[in-house]
Amino acid sequence: MLRLARLPQLSCLRHTSHTRGIHLSRPLNNNKWAGLTNILAGEIPPAVQVKSMSPAGIQLEDGMTLPSACIFLEGKVFLWDVPATLWQGWAKERFEVFDVVVPRPEILLLGTGRSVVPPPAPLRQYLNELGIQLDVMDTWNACTTYNLLAEEGRRVAAALLPYNQQQSWKT
Repeated sequence: MLRLARLPQLSCLRHTSHTRGIHLSRPLNNNKWAGLTNILAGEIPPAVQVKSMSPAGIQLEDGMTLPSACIFLEGKVFLWDVPATLWQGWAKERFEVFDVVVPRPEILLLGTGRSVVPPPAPLRQYLNELGIQLDVMDTWNACTTYNLLAEEGRRVAAALLPYNQQQSWKT
C-alpha cells in the first residue's frame, strides 16, 4: 500500500477566506503596439522575401514578380528551366547548382506546385549525398517556410515550381 506523507502547510499556500476578483482592463487604443520589432530578423533583412503568389508568379517584397519556376539561393533569385511535366525528364542536372555553391544550404525547400509530389529517389539521394536536407511541400508552404528560415539566418534555399501545373508560368 502506498502511503503519502503529509506536508506541513506553508503560509503562502493556506486558503484564505477572501476571494480575489477578476481584473479586466480596457484594450489600448493608442497604437502603442504599432512599432513592434521582429525578434527573429537581424539588422539587415534577408535579401529575398516572398510577399504573395498569384497565377502570374511569385511576388517578392520589393515588388518584383517572378513569372517562372525559380530557385532562391544565397540571397539571389535564379530562373529555373524545368520540364513541363513533373519528374519526367528530370535528372540531377536540374539540381547541380547546389553542388557548386559554397557554402551549401542546410535545407532545400522544394515547392512542387499546388500539391505535394515527392521527387524520385535518385534526386533525393543526390541531394542527400551533398549534405542537403530536402523538405518537399506545396509551393505556398515552401515560400512561407523559406521566409521564416531566412529571417532566422539559416542557410536555406528554395526551388519553387508554379502553383498551378496545368497553366505554367512563362519561361
